[in-house]
Amino acid sequence: MGGPVTPQGDVQVVDVGGRPVRLTHLDRVMYPSTGTTKGEVLHYVTQVAPALLRQLRDRPVTRIRFTGGVDGETFFEKNLPASAPDWVRRQTLRAAPGADDEGKELTLPFLDDLASLVWATNQGALELHTPQWRVGPRGGVRHPDRLVIDLDPGPPAGLDACAEVALLVRERLRADGLACLPVTSGSKGMQLYAPLPGRRRVMEVRAYARDVAHELAAAHPDLVVAIMRKELRGGKVLLDWSQNHPAKTTITPYSLRGRERPSVAAPRRWDEIGPGLTQLGPDEVVRRLEEDGDPLA
Repeated sequence: MGGPVTPQGDVQVVDVGGRPVRLTHLDRVMYPSTGTTKGEVLHYVTQVAPALLRQLRDRPVTRIRFTGGVDGETFFEKNLPASAPDWVRRQTLRAAPGADDEGKELTLPFLDDLASLVWATNQGALELHTPQWRVGPRGGVRHPDRLVIDLDPGPPAGLDACAEVALLVRERLRADGLACLPVTSGSKGMQLYAPLPGRRRVMEVRAYARDVAHELAAAHPDLVVAIMRKELRGGKVLLDWSQNHPAKTTITPYSLRGRERPSVAAPRRWDEIGPGLTQLGPDEVVRRLEEDGDPLA
């Protein structure tokens, strides 16, 4: 990010890659438990931008906005607001079958460059959620280029149980020639991402993920569940295969989470996945990127 172009009281207009980005209330506390300000959130986003932008590229972004911090008003936003700069990439698409707004035309933003990412962060968009498919340069929706299985522990199960189940999922996918990578979610559980060549239709990928989840639940009934019903989930790890539905989005790797304390959807190495696994905060993620690079690169 370049220096300020125009100071206007509590507003700065900053040059970001040749784009003028309006920044406001940089001293606003976004995470009261740690005193983390919007300025510090923006600093984190710019530090991880190369890795985060790789994950966001060509995917429409649903934002969870925390306009007054994590203790304030929160709302999901799919459409691009009318106040967005004209240089933010956008595409009008119909909501996928099965979505709450099925068939409705949506004008969706793409945060493909640092300026757009900084603009969204200034809007209070701490959480950036994306689908498993991308949009081509002429606006065509492509087949999914990744499969994701979300591991959601039911109390009293926690991250240790997720780690145990993640190893089972890895071996099952490996049997079909798929390599997957772990991401601790920054919340309770974790996700596993398997890159795909983009040849299978989205509902085929969803059906495959469903079959894998039910197979593992049948093989390990004391540890794994593949059905969302709450009464079945206590002490087990839900394999949420539904994230592969075309209408669903998943927290983007390297995105912050809007929890009490700042945490990150953090890519991990497989040698970390075991007992004692913990969620990571932004400073840890930045340090790991600097020292070890991006596991998802």
